Amino acid sequence: MNFRRKFMEYNTTRPKLLLPEYGRNVQEMISHAMEIADRDERNKAARAIIEVMGQLNPHLRDVDDFRHKLWTHLFVMSDFKLDVDSPYEIPKPETLTSKPEQMTYPKGRIKYGHYGKYTQEILKDAKNVTEADERDYLKITMANFMKKQYLAYNNDAVENHVIANQLRDLSQGELILENPDELMNTNLILKSFGIQPNKRPKKNQKNQKNFKGKNQNQNRNK
Repeated sequence: MNFRRKFMEYNTTRPKLLLPEYGRNVQEMISHAMEIADRDERNKAARAIIEVMGQLNPHLRDVDDFRHKLWTHLFVMSDFKLDVDSPYEIPKPETLTSKPEQMTYPKGRIKYGHYGKYTQEILKDAKNVTEADERDYLKITMANFMKKQYLAYNNDAVENHVIANQLRDLSQGELILENPDELMNTNLILKSFGIQPNKRPKKNQKNQKNFKGKNQNQNRNK
């Protein structure tokens, strides 16, 4: 073998490194180990390569399952063709190249989108709450929560009877708010969101202001 020629080869003419962080020397050591016919000698070579890999990447020592990762990298760099005895389960190519499982999305229609799926699920289970005190607490707590959610979605005022009707609807008639006026004050909720209620321009006022400004500009241009 012409060793002089071998060591003067440019990296661009050599096969691509599968894990460049280990360098070409380790890659060639693995290639050599794959050519060893005797299994015991091949196992010794693999263990020696693992030690070299660990010394080249001391930062991996702080990673969980340090040696397990080294053995996995060893098989990856051999293109999963190195036949040796590993202290860990030998990985398969498909486990590293397989696509992640598709995420499943919640099924079922959400009746009022601004309340979300979990509010709907909680209210659907209201029939399981049998104690009167617990039911009273549940309905006022959920009604106030729904009002906050409604105002977070739409900063315009909402009538309390609307919340009461939707509470009854989502709970399938199990939670009926006899006195909707006991719900939290709309302005207090808006202030908790950092919104000043008296500074919220109403839609019709905003449109009138824009219309008035437009007319004034037209009069100046005449």
